[in-house]
Amino acid sequence: MKFAKLASMSAIALTLSFSAGAFADSHGMAVGITPTMKKLDFEHNGKKHTISRNQDQKNTVKADFAKTSRKCPPFCIQPISLAPGVETLGEVEVINYIEKMASGDSSILVVDSRTPDWVAKGTIPGAVNLPWTGLNPKKGAKTEGIMKIMQESFNVGLAGDADEFAVDEAIAAGDTSKVFDFSNAKTLVMFCNGMWCGQSPNNIMNLLKFGYPADKIKWYRGGMQDWEILGLSTVKP
Repeated sequence: MKFAKLASMSAIALTLSFSAGAFADSHGMAVGITPTMKKLDFEHNGKKHTISRNQDQKNTVKADFAKTSRKCPPFCIQPISLAPGVETLGEVEVINYIEKMASGDSSILVVDSRTPDWVAKGTIPGAVNLPWTGLNPKKGAKTEGIMKIMQESFNVGLAGDADEFAVDEAIAAGDTSKVFDFSNAKTLVMFCNGMWCGQSPNNIMNLLKFGYPADKIKWYRGGMQDWEILGLSTVKP
């Protein structure tokens, strides 16, 4: 009796195991993103993209992101909370923002803050590259360039008759509240190389200095290192 019961249970377990395998095979993807999302197909700026995970269950991370130790400073571990009001995101939340953006929400922009040499190795599909140096006066960023990024990329307006000179003075004084209009500013999802990378934090801190609303800035702390570790899709510019 006990043997028959055990045999029956084994048969049920085998059937369930086979069914799960058949389900994965029928979808062609054994490695999903979440239990309900196998992949995300979307179109952005006229290009078709897919975000999925590498299906090779023996795949390992690229050498660029396998290194565990980098000199600190400058490559120090970043905190979970970067600044008051700035939300820290994980991979699923980043993908959700990309899905909203791809569905026509023009108020969202996914920003790769890394330098072009890193971006050339691969970035998150749908992201635009705005290197951290472009918003950093200490790294040679000029007022004209900062204004161009703020207006053309982030949809930030100029308050009143503010001009380059007014913005320059405001940046120098640390008070841009009277020169920038953030009422239609985009929600920015910003990332760089990972939890040891200071490029997106630098961009974020400079944006906050310029008066950018903290609730319109989202930070993917894990960045490309976590993205690569999870085998998620990348694209080259």
